[in-house]
Amino acid sequence: MLDMTQWWRGSVIYQIYPRSFLDARGDGIGDLPGITANLDYVAELGVDAIWISPFFPSPMKDFGYDVTDYRGVDPMFGSFNDFQMLLERAHELGLKVIIDLVFSHTSDQHHWFLQSRSSRENQKSDWYVWADPKPDGTPPNNWLSFFSGSAWTFDSRRRQYYLHNFLSCQPDLNFHNPAVRRAQLDNARFWLDMGVDGFRLDTSNFYFHSAELQNNPALGSGELKTPSVPDSNPYSMQRHQFDISQPENLGFLAELRTLMNEYPDTVTVGEISDDRPLERMVEYTRGDDHLHMAYTFDLFDAKFEARELRNIIEHFQYYAVDAWPCWALSNHDVMRVVSRWTSAEHLEHRGPQVARLATVMLCSLYGSVCLYQGEELGLPEGDVPYERLVDPYGLALWPDYKGRDGCRTPMPWTAGERGGFSTAEPWLPVDVHHRRLSVDRQAEDPGSTLNATRRFLRWRKAQPAMLGGTLILSDFDDELLGWLRVSRDQAILVVFNLTDQTRTTTLPAGAGDFAYQDGFTASLDEGMLTLPAFQAAFIDIARESIDPQALIEQEPDPERKGFLHRLLGSLMGQDDTGAR
Repeated sequence: MLDMTQWWRGSVIYQIYPRSFLDARGDGIGDLPGITANLDYVAELGVDAIWISPFFPSPMKDFGYDVTDYRGVDPMFGSFNDFQMLLERAHELGLKVIIDLVFSHTSDQHHWFLQSRSSRENQKSDWYVWADPKPDGTPPNNWLSFFSGSAWTFDSRRRQYYLHNFLSCQPDLNFHNPAVRRAQLDNARFWLDMGVDGFRLDTSNFYFHSAELQNNPALGSGELKTPSVPDSNPYSMQRHQFDISQPENLGFLAELRTLMNEYPDTVTVGEISDDRPLERMVEYTRGDDHLHMAYTFDLFDAKFEARELRNIIEHFQYYAVDAWPCWALSNHDVMRVVSRWTSAEHLEHRGPQVARLATVMLCSLYGSVCLYQGEELGLPEGDVPYERLVDPYGLALWPDYKGRDGCRTPMPWTAGERGGFSTAEPWLPVDVHHRRLSVDRQAEDPGSTLNATRRFLRWRKAQPAMLGGTLILSDFDDELLGWLRVSRDQAILVVFNLTDQTRTTTLPAGAGDFAYQDGFTASLDEGMLTLPAFQAAFIDIARESIDPQALIEQEPDPERKGFLHRLLGSLMGQDDTGAR
């Protein structure tokens, strides 16, 4: 039975990219004191936790995702004491703190790798993935790096290749070695002992590779590529059968969960990038012995279309049973959702509408939610000229893919030249359009995206059906997206018009008045709902009007009938493991 008293179920987690949040020291780079200084702002949003992207010592070739010391703070971000002060202040404000652990790989400057590459006889010789060349000197197999090109780099000292799923300066650890797994669990324990509330686990399905090093097959006709990988990247041309997502991965996640269980109220949030991401999310979060929750890149790739979004939700539901998702529409790796879902010529007018609609839709899904810094402002993708690009992924695939710099530009606190982010030239430029959407401007406007987000999150937190209730997709036409959120004592129908035209639909039996309407302009008239363009409606439904057994009996497809029985089990007085 799902324990809905666990703080992370239904939570909203605010992601902070520390380089770009606030520079408190005047060097153009955001830091830990800058985060601490504005934690009151984060708490006022009504979120439950913060996730801080890596701040560990690093050469910053991949901006902190290339770690040289799992137990330190890079001087660029401040000191160890700065982190302790951040943790203390967050807890005073009622915010949980989740930090980003990059278990799968390190920097090539990490002392583990320096020892491993020194010779084949070193005590850490097999802490990384090494393999002999083929007889013709080429790499051991056809595996590709996520950042394009071969996933193997030759090292002249060992006369072997080492594996790197990302940059060549990010060698992959060998999780087949028990000593590696123990070392990483010890690193996690270090932060848990300090008092952090959990971990976001970078590439949580990348820990193990196939020990036999078989070639990956080519992506077959009709097979789906890994979400959010541009077509210009050769990585999209393989089915990643042997380099990631191996069965042994579940064993390590079980070991990690055992550790987490020693620290009550802590949580793991896994990042999953895979050819079958939603199924992998379910596999990794079902039951109570692996990850607590996980997110995929499916919504990052989704078009702003009711049918496509519905298919993603239904696909997850079909496999889910008791799995717990953590949904997101933006983060530090993908184009901001406002720019993905709004054409450039309509950005000025429609951007705020789409931003608000996207946020309430995301926060109405079953599961937990990640909001990326600036999402509450409705920020579009930042404009970064080529000469200011620093992302190695973008530089490698330019111009077809512009990389991740546009979603990492500094947070605009004021409308000033540098957005109130820094007194020095920022590491990435502050977008002019972002300055018009700054925190100080929006805070003074009751109708702003910022204030609308604050009000909606406060309302959501008081609705049992929105936090943990089952999600039942509603049958609208392809122009409308909607679902029922149903708990034992409450039911709310949510409907979204994702088009630029007014739409009408008939409401189900038991429909009452609006449960929430703040700023939305839908109207009700004798059982008919009228939704203007880019609008949402939240409508109270009489709980007694929902008969789960009748819904199941009306379904003619036997396979789907079983799916509905699992989905609606909790509403029929059965275990909440069926709740969706």
